[in-house]
Amino acid sequence: MTVSYTHLDVYKRQALARAFLTNPRILILDDSTSAVDSATEDQIQRAIRHAAENRTTFLITHRLSQIRWADLVVVLRKGRLEAIGDHATLMAASPAYRLIFEQYEALEG
Repeated sequence: MTVSYTHLDVYKRQALARAFLTNPRILILDDSTSAVDSATEDQIQRAIRHAAENRTTFLITHRLSQIRWADLVVVLRKGRLEAIGDHATLMAASPAYRLIFEQYEALEG
């Protein structure tokens, strides 16, 4: 998969390339799409989904668009475990998680 990294700093480009090329069994990505435009974010997300196939991937993010496709989401609030589940389960069962998405969608709409 080809991704344009023109908007990413050199360190982030090198780290993502290394992660995708070394084919690790465990992949840890910390805010991998911070400070990029929407088009670049979409490309990176597609590459991350592809790279995450058949491996354990920890994705630490504030981007709600990345959270939706995760198999398992861990919600932390003030350093404490608030909830665990997939997006649909958390939307139904976690007021804190649901509030995050309701606020986001209100801003978008």
